[in-house]
Amino acid sequence: MGRRVSIHGVEGHPLRNRLRELRQERGITQEELAAALDVTRQTIIAIERGKYDPSLRLAFKISRFFGKKIEEIFEPED
Repeated sequence: MGRRVSIHGVEGHPLRNRLRELRQERGITQEELAAALDVTRQTIIAIERGKYDPSLRLAFKISRFFGKKIEEIFEPED
């Protein structure tokens, strides 16, 4: 049987993400991204550091903001 994959990674393993890289490519601050996504700056910091996996709703907001598929931003750590 295969491993289950969710927005929180493979069976509870954290996700790797490209949020910092994408944000820096856009030339925006954590605060600006937080405002655009209607979350706190602390949320952005935690996601970028891999300390917090976003909800599915937030992952979709991030995906739409950057014009990328969720899989292009987040992937499970193996």
